[in-house]
Amino acid sequence: MWQELASVPIPFDAAGEVSVVLSPGSRIGPHGWVGIVLLGGAAIVTAPSEETAGRIRRVFAELPDDKLTDPEEIGKVLPIGEVLGPFALAYVTNDGFRAAAPPAGLRVEEVPGYFDLGDLEQVAGPEDALEAGLDELSSPAFVVRVDGQVVAAAVYYEWPDGVASVSVLTAPAWRRKGLSRATGSAAVKHALAQGMLPQWRTRSAAAKKVALGLGFTELGTHLSVELL
Repeated sequence: MWQELASVPIPFDAAGEVSVVLSPGSRIGPHGWVGIVLLGGAAIVTAPSEETAGRIRRVFAELPDDKLTDPEEIGKVLPIGEVLGPFALAYVTNDGFRAAAPPAGLRVEEVPGYFDLGDLEQVAGPEDALEAGLDELSSPAFVVRVDGQVVAAAVYYEWPDGVASVSVLTAPAWRRKGLSRATGSAAVKHALAQGMLPQWRTRSAAAKKVALGLGFTELGTHLSVELL
């Protein structure tokens, strides 16, 4: 999937290796930015120009593996502007998936088709709503309602090559009650039933904890940077 998003042929080499390629059309990050994906200790990097690619090759050859997606460390050796990430990348298969049920008295409801989750996003606040990205869905919505109001939801967005990127969001008053895990579990179960590979991509330590509880394994990191 990440190789397809790079938009040009690029290999994930052995652990510790960094592949840098010129790709103005890369979808790993915003147009004109540098996209970096670290998986299993190997990294691929897309650059918008040959000059940028050359700079990255020189600098990244000296960076340790665990610093390749660290904006602070990259900023010490290259002039950078805005950044997106780093996002932890975790995945799960049928064999590793650990389903979770909602708390007693509550149920997860599957709502087919487009479902407006704007009220939940407003309650959660703009920062958490942006992190969750519930508007980017290509799945049913999996929701928990209390007194008719949605207090937690999970969806997934279909990425290339059958990857289902899962997102969860819970209203602040209902957090730490297992609702993110329950709705996320329903979304993951649905994606696996479609033959897809669930992905959990997040900057949030709390969301990462939910993913690990469902059996996801963290395999890498994704970062996009604007090079000045």
